[in-house]
Amino acid sequence: MNDDEPEDFREMLRRFLESGEQFDMAKFAQAAGLPGDPHALQAMISQLQAALANGGPGITEQLVRDTATKVANAKSVSVDSHVGEAAKTALNLASLWLDEVTSISPLTATPTLMTRPEWARATLAGWISIAQPVAQSISTATERLLTEQLGDDMENQKRGALDALARLSGSLFSIQLGQVVGQLATEVTSGSDLGFPLLDGSTEHELRAVLIPQNVAVFADGLDTPMADVLVYLAAREIAHARLFKHAKWLKLGLVSSITDYANGISINSERIREAMEDLDLSDPQAIQRMMGDGALIPPKTDAQIAALGRIETLLALVDGWVDVVTDHAVSRIPTKDAIAEMVRRNRAAGRPGEKALAGLVGIEARPRRLREAAAMWRAIDDAVGGDVRDSLWGHPDILPTSDDIDDPSALIARLTGPAPAPDALDDELRRILDGGTVDGD
Repeated sequence: MNDDEPEDFREMLRRFLESGEQFDMAKFAQAAGLPGDPHALQAMISQLQAALANGGPGITEQLVRDTATKVANAKSVSVDSHVGEAAKTALNLASLWLDEVTSISPLTATPTLMTRPEWARATLAGWISIAQPVAQSISTATERLLTEQLGDDMENQKRGALDALARLSGSLFSIQLGQVVGQLATEVTSGSDLGFPLLDGSTEHELRAVLIPQNVAVFADGLDTPMADVLVYLAAREIAHARLFKHAKWLKLGLVSSITDYANGISINSERIREAMEDLDLSDPQAIQRMMGDGALIPPKTDAQIAALGRIETLLALVDGWVDVVTDHAVSRIPTKDAIAEMVRRNRAAGRPGEKALAGLVGIEARPRRLREAAAMWRAIDDAVGGDVRDSLWGHPDILPTSDDIDDPSALIARLTGPAPAPDALDDELRRILDGGTVDGD
């Protein structure tokens, strides 16, 4: 860094800790990627100051909410009323068509439409639960680094400054998370577009299927396909996904548990913070944003984390593959379904900016590999034993297909199509007694 550039981050921290000199909050807000509008900037600076005074070392929910809403609102527009009505019609029609191709029961909650900001706010709790362990690890590592530099006998003033810095770290992470959620809100077409059950509540009455008409319209712009066809196709995918998570109540718990296992295994070494600070250049307005969002602070994955990511990937692939197959059956009347399905696959393969930002921030890929293989497995099962048996495999985690079944479904299909096992003699006798029969010899 040359003499004409701003002080580097380490020197700023040193002066803050040793003399109590305040951070230039405007500079930090700019570095975090906030809008340049003075009123918006002042409002966010006030929120940062409030977080310093009242927040903790982790994520500040209100800061995430406000940032996500601001980003989602930036290009949010009112959707033509005809599109809105067409989307509602598509949701109702898709639900009826799904009744014909799956034995999994309909939703109890009425499917609905959301704007971009509404989706951002509705999914906030899910994103915070995923990202909180990462934010906590960054704050802990920053505090450890500065404690090592200053020693355990630091003055009370310096300890107070250190506490303030930990809160600032959490606030900056909150801004970054809010930006990611706000960006995703401009990209997803439905509630389950990312595979995670972000709109699933604690009771079945809160399970919802959601379309975002503005984003559906953007998606349809890339297709030479009637909007009505696109709406029905995406509605069928969304409702199928929501039905599955309502039916297999253990599924969300298993997915969240694996995500938690992965996230809790993140332990950022203070040396990674030190290295990042050495390269930090505040003359670049996006420096802090890149440092926290490009994955540089996320350490290499442990064996336990790799195993957790494998479970996440398998579950998401099984879910998305099943949704692909069931949707294909449900929309068989739509002549353009193959073109729409191919666009969905391309979007998944390419990855969108918000998904890449999420991966950099928390280390979790929203799109698992082997989606095509999982869909091929479900089609093979469907062809061999039919939809009822296919859907029954979601009845319990012990009978759900495994990663090995995705690779080679032949053994699973052989078990499903083979002769039923002979009943155990004792089980048969007990069944006769319960049915009102008598024990042999009585």
